[in-house]
Amino acid sequence: MKKLAFLLLTVLAFFSCNTTQDKFIGLQLWSVRDDMKKAPEETIVKVGEIGYSFVEAAGYADGKFYGIEPADFKALVEKNNMVFLSSHTGQNMPDSANWENTMAWWDTCIDAHVAAGVKYIVQPFMGSAGYDSIAGLKAYCDYFNAVGEKCNEKGIRFGYHNHSGEFAELEGEVIYDYMLQNTDPDKVMFQLDLYWIKEGGGDPVAYFNKYPGRFELYHVKDKTELSADGEMDFVPAFENAEKAGMKYYIVEVEEYNFEPIVSVEKSYEYLVNAPFAK
Repeated sequence: MKKLAFLLLTVLAFFSCNTTQDKFIGLQLWSVRDDMKKAPEETIVKVGEIGYSFVEAAGYADGKFYGIEPADFKALVEKNNMVFLSSHTGQNMPDSANWENTMAWWDTCIDAHVAAGVKYIVQPFMGSAGYDSIAGLKAYCDYFNAVGEKCNEKGIRFGYHNHSGEFAELEGEVIYDYMLQNTDPDKVMFQLDLYWIKEGGGDPVAYFNKYPGRFELYHVKDKTELSADGEMDFVPAFENAEKAGMKYYIVEVEEYNFEPIVSVEKSYEYLVNAPFAK
């Protein structure tokens, strides 16, 4: 009976404690890009000390992450109590002469991400062909479907990250809508950058209603560190997270009022205490 009573008290204490520090908040390492170039190991230590739960890389090249072998980078992240969940990388759409070489690049890239334990690969750009004509945009969608199929074969989810330009019209079509309509949901998910959609004149909730389940990742971003500028209202996107299909949210800071590591710490503190961020 004493053991049972002790267990019950332990469970009650667990559920009655303040769980805000248990939020699963990620950081896009582009936010500390210069630090990652100079001292990746020390920077990962600092990011872990802040309290982030996972990282999204922006430093894949030649089979390595920030010059570190995939398994070693995974171990570094995990040693600092985080998960290496996601990664930004990609290639522009090749022409027919370069298709096989580009697909071979993707094979190497995907294998490196598998070795690092990554769950998501996100391409954060398109070349000019995707913005110049519907024919070029359709070719990009077909290309992304092909890359997504390759990722699926290795257990990785492929996605696309927007900026503001995707909300412009092209031959009577909104580029972002066309991409959502012409990529296979089983092969391509979307990482919605909440700042850039606002800058492009789009409404996240309208997209969630029109294309439910397509937006598995959020980039939570303001002009500088979160809440500093008062430009962003993140509440509607988080209130509609289930409809969006959002599984994970990731802080990104591109401009700063402080040193980058301080800015990402302030952004973390804002989100960890924000009641809307679950």
